[in-house]
Amino acid sequence: MTSDPLAKARAAWGEEMPDWVALLASACATASQNQVAKRLGVSATLISNVLASKYTGDMTRVEDLVRGAYARQVMDCPALGELPTDVCRRWRLKARKLNSANSLNVTMFRACRRCPVHRGGENEQ
Repeated sequence: MTSDPLAKARAAWGEEMPDWVALLASACATASQNQVAKRLGVSATLISNVLASKYTGDMTRVEDLVRGAYARQVMDCPALGELPTDVCRRWRLKARKLNSANSLNVTMFRACRRCPVHRGGENEQ
């Protein structure tokens, strides 16, 4: 097995490799898999499984995190304006429960509930 993350991903995914997986592999080649995992807020094992095309979890979640952190993909948040997709996903997670400890949490709880992007289901992680 090669230690080159992009080669690992190409071997596992073949012609069907999504562009965001290539972006993830490139990030792992530039930094370390552990650094990339830390930046995305996931485990290094999850990163390894995605690159090996063995991850059985929510790929949309991982895609949002990668695109927001490394492709600088943004969306229009009703409360905060233009927001990277990974930051949006983190706010949607926090918005599952009302935390009145600070006003921004309350604002985001309300905004995420009204936002069409927020699925609000238990499957969102």
